[in-house]
Amino acid sequence: MQTEVLVPKDAEAHRKTRPNPRGVFQKVPGKNSPWWICYWDAQGRKRREKAGTKSTAIDLYRKRKTEALQGKKLPESLRAPAATFAQLAHDALVYSKAHKRTYQDDINRMPWLLAAFRDRAADSITPHDLEHHLSRIAEERDWTAASVNRYRALISLIYRLGIENGKVKENPARLVKPRAVNNARTRWLSPEEEVRLRAAIAARYPEHLPELELALNTGLRLSEMYGLSWENVNLSRRVLTIPRSKNGEMRHVPINTNALGALLELRRRGDGNGRVVRNLQGLPLSNPRHWFEPAVSRAKIRDFSWHCLRHTFASRLVMAGVDLRTVQELLGHKSIAMTVRYSHLSPAHTLAAVERLTGPNPEGPTDTTTDTGATEQAQTVPTYVQ
Repeated sequence: MQTEVLVPKDAEAHRKTRPNPRGVFQKVPGKNSPWWICYWDAQGRKRREKAGTKSTAIDLYRKRKTEALQGKKLPESLRAPAATFAQLAHDALVYSKAHKRTYQDDINRMPWLLAAFRDRAADSITPHDLEHHLSRIAEERDWTAASVNRYRALISLIYRLGIENGKVKENPARLVKPRAVNNARTRWLSPEEEVRLRAAIAARYPEHLPELELALNTGLRLSEMYGLSWENVNLSRRVLTIPRSKNGEMRHVPINTNALGALLELRRRGDGNGRVVRNLQGLPLSNPRHWFEPAVSRAKIRDFSWHCLRHTFASRLVMAGVDLRTVQELLGHKSIAMTVRYSHLSPAHTLAAVERLTGPNPEGPTDTTTDTGATEQAQTVPTYVQ
């Protein structure tokens, strides 16, 4: 006896027109978008779970339906909704604000990452996705290798905190190969270039000459100099204090005569409180780019940035005979290797050193001669006699 199951016509038509199997869907339609399943568990609660491919989602949906019919209780990890990249990014910015001096840099970089990954499940983003996005944006924006590495580092921070918070299990940024950066490059100001640069600043931006003087005679980083407060400057002892340098430690920088003159000029522009670097109107300045870069261009100095003033400070110390350990302390480097990298000597200086080898030796030839006669005689003796 055959049994015929009657199906309403509207239900049968709906099943034929349904694009996907029951309980299987994509949040964002697209070829690379992950597939999800939606089902009711054994406790009667509605659940959503990310599966990956469509075929995997279909198989997982059937498995979950079977488990629900059998009354199995799902593991707690399957009940937590998948964290989005935007949620992890928010946690990272909260951490950055509390612990990083480069918080504003993270704020500026984050939109470029959110534009691509904002609503995606964080654990669905692969190393290939990250590499493709970074390469594309780097080409469009003409980023340097160092800039790409900074974005990679921010992504790695996002996922590292996500792992610590239990929201993801893996960090895909670890499998993205960092770009090679030539850290050995240094650029310092030659005496001729300094004359041209001072003339260009004096002609167009004379009020900023104290800033140049302070940078050349202290070696402060840009953020250290423009974030310096008078409470950390002791003019009587001629020392200024950086409460927290790039490596996270405090350091003290002595104030020489040139730097002292620059600081006295800057103090006349304010009341001796708050920020040190101010304009003629007494307003604090945040960076030198609006005047320094045009002055460099006007002085016809190529391939030179504000950080090169720090290179100049270090190189001139070494050329003056200051030992590398002292230079390391003045620059605030945690490793002596960093000091060696930043403190290359000029070609003219090293040339003067090796030229000492080319002059005549007033004492005549050295006594380190070799008597080859005994050797030649020894070689004539047959081996069987020995």
